[in-house]
Amino acid sequence: YWQNLLAAVVSLVKKVAAEEVSPRFLKVVTHRKTDGSPFTEADLAAQAALVQGLKAIVDCPVLGEEMSDEEQAHHWQQAQTSALWVIDPIDGTTNFIHGIPHFAVSVALMWQGRSVLGVVYNPVTKELYTAVAGAGAALNGVSLPLAAGAKTLKEAVARIEPKHLPGRLPSRLLAAPPYASQRNLGASTLDWCYLAAGRFDVYLHSGQKFWDYAAGALILQEAGGWLCSLHQDDFWQCHVWQRSVVATLDADLFVLWRNWVTDNR
Repeated sequence: YWQNLLAAVVSLVKKVAAEEVSPRFLKVVTHRKTDGSPFTEADLAAQAALVQGLKAIVDCPVLGEEMSDEEQAHHWQQAQTSALWVIDPIDGTTNFIHGIPHFAVSVALMWQGRSVLGVVYNPVTKELYTAVAGAGAALNGVSLPLAAGAKTLKEAVARIEPKHLPGRLPSRLLAAPPYASQRNLGASTLDWCYLAAGRFDVYLHSGQKFWDYAAGALILQEAGGWLCSLHQDDFWQCHVWQRSVVATLDADLFVLWRNWVTDNR
């Protein structure tokens, strides 16, 4: 059933990106939320178009990044035993504002608290990542992963978000990182996709919002990747609004990475 919805979601995401996001690239005024994070009229316009379009595909609540905390909580409670759309109209807004061509539109459909369909689209590179639960993941129709990636930590390219990591982890990562090099590109939804594609090897994030992981985590899993949080093995059972991430594409590397993180907390 979910597979039958994918084409409609992809079409909508591309349409919204072409009409509401791309024309405003480098042409928007920045505003600030109460927490200091940036948003633009492009974020709001894309969210409004996605809400309308997604409800026409599956008529269920749509939870978006640019909604109020109260709206988000209400939609989540509505969908505890049914379907829920989770969207990030522009992930990587800071990149978008500054003309850095690394941002994405992200849409996930969740069923009973777990993602069953995910779409992440970068309208600049035209890279479209898709996944449906049980049916694999793809980049522009090519099955993921694209490359096998590193098998050992010392060869690995890491994506690390050091802010708010617990205990000794920040200092250990700075003083004695176990991997070859690290990147921070500023768009969490694309981080997941790059890991699923084999562009990154290991991933560590102190805590992502609902819309940061809803599509990307499914894409990684359907590409054969492995994930947990800093606190428990079942990633999907963690606190829904702020989930930490420990993940890899390779199964053996996952054991090495998780053990290193655990031993250095």
